[in-house]
Amino acid sequence: MCEVAVEVLEGMQTELNFEIEKIYIEGNTELEKLYSEQVPVIHIDGIHHDFFRVDPERFKSSLEKHRQRQ
Repeated sequence: MCEVAVEVLEGMQTELNFEIEKIYIEGNTELEKLYSEQVPVIHIDGIHHDFFRVDPERFKSSLEKHRQRQ
């Protein structure tokens, strides 16, 4: 499932100009408690955006709104 999310995000990277940072939760007790049932988890500049799947339109909209607030 994570690989699919990464592929979707990579497909939008050039158009939307953002970086992907992969963080593996295995062995990190704090992150496992927070996210074990939600992987993959998508954050935009550290703010929780979504989990399980990436909806390209929702991600694009959220990224644009986030950039407008900066």
